[in-house]
Amino acid sequence: MPLEPVIGLEIHVQLKTKTKMFCPCSAHETGALPNTHVCPICLGFPGVLPVVNQAAVRAGILLGLALNCEIAEHSKFDRKNYFYPDLPKAYQISQYDLPIAKNGFLEIHVPGGAREHARIGITRAHLEEDAAKSFHSVPPTSQGGVGGVACTLVDFNRGGTPLIETVTEPDFGSPHEAKVFLQELRLIARYLGISDADMEKGHLRCDANISMRQFDEAGNIVGLRFNPKTEIKNLNSFRHVERALEYEIDRQTRLWEALTPPSTSTTRGWDDAKGVTLEQRSKEDAADYRYFPEPDIPPLALKDIAQEMRSQLPELPEARRTRFASEYGFKAADARAACDDPALADFVEAVFSELGTWLRALPEMEEVNEEGLTSERQKLARLVSGWLFSKLAGILADRGIDIRTMKITPENFAEFITLIATRKLNNASGLKVLDAMLNDGNDPTHIMEDRNLGQVDDEGLLAEIVSRVVEEYPAEVARYRAGEEQLLKYLIGMVMKASEGTADAALAKNLLLVKLKS
Repeated sequence: MPLEPVIGLEIHVQLKTKTKMFCPCSAHETGALPNTHVCPICLGFPGVLPVVNQAAVRAGILLGLALNCEIAEHSKFDRKNYFYPDLPKAYQISQYDLPIAKNGFLEIHVPGGAREHARIGITRAHLEEDAAKSFHSVPPTSQGGVGGVACTLVDFNRGGTPLIETVTEPDFGSPHEAKVFLQELRLIARYLGISDADMEKGHLRCDANISMRQFDEAGNIVGLRFNPKTEIKNLNSFRHVERALEYEIDRQTRLWEALTPPSTSTTRGWDDAKGVTLEQRSKEDAADYRYFPEPDIPPLALKDIAQEMRSQLPELPEARRTRFASEYGFKAADARAACDDPALADFVEAVFSELGTWLRALPEMEEVNEEGLTSERQKLARLVSGWLFSKLAGILADRGIDIRTMKITPENFAEFITLIATRKLNNASGLKVLDAMLNDGNDPTHIMEDRNLGQVDDEGLLAEIVSRVVEEYPAEVARYRAGEEQLLKYLIGMVMKASEGTADAALAKNLLLVKLKS
């Protein structure tokens, strides 16, 4: 019988607060010496009392709202008991039966997937404290070689940092959908300003749960709806999530085909170098953690805070993509490229705001298409996307800078686009002006005028350049006249070179055609 994967995710987002979840220690441990951002509370000394970080609670509510969750009017913290070196209290303060948010969903767009759109249910989102960071090593021997006693060092700087854990329903139809969901969740966290959500820095960590189930030819489930699952722990890149799930589908499918499907839930780790998952232990359930209410933290009353945070919810990525397409005329792919970075999206907004005056000056007789966009507006969207996402992005990548640190302002970029749109600059000269703008942040019109880069559309001057090119390349001219019409592009290129890239290419082509026929 056919098999299908059942996939769910557990995602930890490290919140970008100034202090830890329950104490005043700095939550920014990057670059700090080990065990310097610690205090008796986050180290679990006897007799200390945790105090809830209000900023973390607000950030958690904001993410719950963005995921269309029900925000609890009353919530509480619980003790999750387990022993491990990175947990000094031998328990983690988390949330169990009264999470801060539950019963939500997130709709994702999956280009190239089996289904183009997917609605992923959100079971819950709850607050908790992070564990410390462990470093496993084998020290050198006294002779300098490797082979000393293995040891584990623990840095408690990260211990106690606020996390929000989001648990999804098992609604993913493929590893690719899981990857797309994670990327969208990361973007939402960035739009909300609650986390940088960098997987490579540990701000976003994922555990993936997967099992297989059988179904018949009519699409009905055969046997159990949910079989024993495998949890793949601590996946720290989008690529790892997709690859690990693909491997597990293959591994579990082979077990089912051999009539030995997984009989117990297990935890496995991902070895990216070998491309395999490795069994670690049998999986715990809630009873193993012996949850009970945290006696040192009173219950949370969230109704008024949730109402306040609802008014602070910004425009989210999918809504912004839709608006960029309808309002500015971007193609779907360009709208996605613009909105995949909040800083870039803000830059685009500012550019179009500056272009608004120029757009309002366009003739009202412009034809309007089915989307309500004029041809000139669509042309402008193509110019902005082409110059911003391709040409400017390429130069920024070569220089090792980005939209946040470059010297070009939205006002100057809008002026630059206007020069291109009104044919005062051609593409070749435009690249030179853009490069100069990055150097000193100057106004593009001044750069164009100072360097004589404005497009030459003086027919008399261009006719002289065309005549000179025809005289300097007699062999190519003769071959063109003999029927090698592809040489026209070469001759146009020579005109552009002779004019140092400033010639109006369309006018140069027309003048060349007239000259070559004479």
